[in-house]
Amino acid sequence: MAINSNHLLEELDGVRCIIVEKNLTPERVAFLKPLLEYNTLKVVVVPSPPAKTAAPAAPVPEVGEAVIEPVIQSPETYTMGVTNMLFNPVNAVFGRLLRTPDGHVVTPAYWHQEETISHDEIPYYER
Repeated sequence: MAINSNHLLEELDGVRCIIVEKNLTPERVAFLKPLLEYNTLKVVVVPSPPAKTAAPAAPVPEVGEAVIEPVIQSPETYTMGVTNMLFNPVNAVFGRLLRTPDGHVVTPAYWHQEETISHDEIPYYER
């Protein structure tokens, strides 16, 4: 069991993994998976289980009225993990341990896809 939520351990497809992120969209998976694989990490991606939500209370139907069940569709999401048990995504990003394929350091803004190119050449603590 993890001491804090920054080091989650789960079994994905029968492989023990450190969880990188949960409830990822397909676009986010397409961004993170090549980035982590470029940094020599074995990535495991599985569909997330559907969210457990309570169905809204339906009004009581009148006699002879058809009962219509509400259909709750959740968007397809994924859970991503890596097999390296020492990996911590927060430490990897803020510790400047990850690199982009073009050789730049992965910044928090790049990790969160706020920037398309990692521009951080000078660490924040040296400014």
